Amino acid sequence: MTHPIITDLQNRYTAKKYDPSKRISQQNLEVIYEAMRLSASSINSQPWKFIVIESEQAKQRLHDTFAHKFQFNQPHAKAASHIILFAYNPEYKRKDYAKVIDSDIAAKRTKSQDREQAFGAFAFADLNTDKTGRNASWTKAQTYLALGNTLHVLARLGIDSTTMEGIDSAMISEMFADELGGYTCDVALAIGYHDSVEDYNAALPKSRLAAGQVMQVL
Repeated sequence: MTHPIITDLQNRYTAKKYDPSKRISQQNLEVIYEAMRLSASSINSQPWKFIVIESEQAKQRLHDTFAHKFQFNQPHAKAASHIILFAYNPEYKRKDYAKVIDSDIAAKRTKSQDREQAFGAFAFADLNTDKTGRNASWTKAQTYLALGNTLHVLARLGIDSTTMEGIDSAMISEMFADELGGYTCDVALAIGYHDSVEDYNAALPKSRLAAGQVMQVL
């Protein structure tokens, strides 16, 4: 099949080693950040924070969170151009959704007199909230929608990436407590340009299950 979208996805892969001398341009970063902001989420909840690790000081802090486990991902903390922490609100509440509704009103998507009515969609959040007020499984799922969107944007821009669930969430919560503000980070994304000599995964063929094994059209 010949199509730009398919070409993007055929070329995308998980980088295993980055070239620390290469940095993503500010122009491309702005595209990435705006694409992340525009990501879809259930009831437009946007229960996320995207924390970008760019400075050498921030990279050192992230590097230090690998002290006890997942050391195979530790080199990315300093070698990748940037690392993005995808964090989610584990206790998304009505007051959080109010910010979304007020934004809708400001954008003239919702009329101000319909503000209370707009909270009707929050019923879906309630359905995913337990007795303690936690709805982390739901908000985490929304954050992965943003992650998937970001991966395709990076592929279109010709920027390499590495999704890292191999991170120490507890250490990140401690090291970046001020930035997270109570949000939880279970996945990070390294982005940049792979090492053309040492990134073994770059030359390996694409491998996916056949369409007939994963898709059924009724």
